[in-house]
Amino acid sequence: MKKRTFYYSDPLKDDFAGTNITKKKLPQDYEYLPKSKLRGAGAWLLHHLIATPVCFLFLKISCGQKIVGRKKLRPYRKGGYFLYGNHTRTAGDAFTPSMVSFPKKPYLIVDADAVSIPFLKRAVEDLGGMPVPDSPALSKKFFEAVETRAQRGNVIAIYPEAHIWPLYTGIRPFPAVSFAYPVDAGKPAFAFTATYRKRKPFGGVKATVYIDGPFFPDEELPKREQKRDLKDRIFAAMEARSKLSTYSPNRFVEKKTDNVR
Repeated sequence: MKKRTFYYSDPLKDDFAGTNITKKKLPQDYEYLPKSKLRGAGAWLLHHLIATPVCFLFLKISCGQKIVGRKKLRPYRKGGYFLYGNHTRTAGDAFTPSMVSFPKKPYLIVDADAVSIPFLKRAVEDLGGMPVPDSPALSKKFFEAVETRAQRGNVIAIYPEAHIWPLYTGIRPFPAVSFAYPVDAGKPAFAFTATYRKRKPFGGVKATVYIDGPFFPDEELPKREQKRDLKDRIFAAMEARSKLSTYSPNRFVEKKTDNVR
C-alpha cells in the first residue's frame, strides 16, 4: 500500500473522505421513523439476509477485521445502547457497526450526504442511516427519533469525530454534543476503536476493533457536565486502544500558517 500524505489545518473540520458527494437539503417532511410495516419488513430482510453477510465478507477479505470484546454488549442487547467509534474508513465504518452489534441492527447517525444519492438513498435509510438535520425545523424530529429508537431498545452508532481521516491511528478531538443522546435516554454507551497493523503476507492493513464499556452517564452531575464527563471517559478509552496500532499507512501533517504580513 502506497503511503499518502494528508495536510490538515483543523482536526475538527478537515475531511479526507474523497467521496465528492453533492449534499442535498433534507425535505422538511423527512420521515425519520417510517410507519410502513411492509417497508420495515423489507429493511429487516435487507440488513440481516443481504447486507450483514456481504459486510462480513468484505471486511474479512479487505482487512481481515477482527472484533474484540463483543461479549461486553450481551447484557445490554434488549435494552439498547450507544456506540462511539473513530472515523477512519469509508465503507469500513459504514459496515463495522453491524458487525459489532450483531445480531441487532444498528442505526447509524450520518451526514446528509449519505442520503443524497438518489438510487442509494432508500437503501441507506433501510440499513439504519439517520441523517443529521440541516435545518432547525427538522432538529426536533431528529432528536425525537433518536430518543424513540433508544427507548425501543435499538443500537445507535455515532462517529463523534464526524470527518474521515483514512486509516489514521490516533484519536482526534471531538465535541461533547453527540453525548447528549445517552444522557437524555439514560442508556449505556460503548467505545469501538479500530486499530491497524501491517498485514502479512498480503500487504495492506489488518484491522482489529476493540470494544470498551459500558459507560453510564453520571446522574449526580448536571446534564451539561454529564455529557462532558461521558465524552472524556470514552475519549480516554479510545485513545488508550489507539496506541495498540503498530502500523500507520498514511501521514497526516499539520499545515504551517504564515503569520508574516
